[in-house]
Amino acid sequence: MENVKPYKAEIKARGQLTIPKKVREEGNLYEGETVSIIPIGDSILVTPKRLELDEARREIRKIMKASGVTLDALLDGLEDERGSLFEETYGDKKA
Repeated sequence: MENVKPYKAEIKARGQLTIPKKVREEGNLYEGETVSIIPIGDSILVTPKRLELDEARREIRKIMKASGVTLDALLDGLEDERGSLFEETYGDKKA
């Protein structure tokens, strides 16, 4: 088990709490992500609440950004792939 290191953070006027960067990175927490907050006695457990679709969307966005592909190019490529798959499965779609 990893060593547990306590971090200090201040709760702001509107109840906002900043999770330290190292903790966010280790917990794979991203901006805009929903978390579950579970009170346990006098402690609080904060855990990621990921939906599969949201996770897939995030991963696709990362891949697109890393490869420099635009949304329009991705959609155009999907249309071409659908056409190729249709032809491969059913033959020439113009026939």
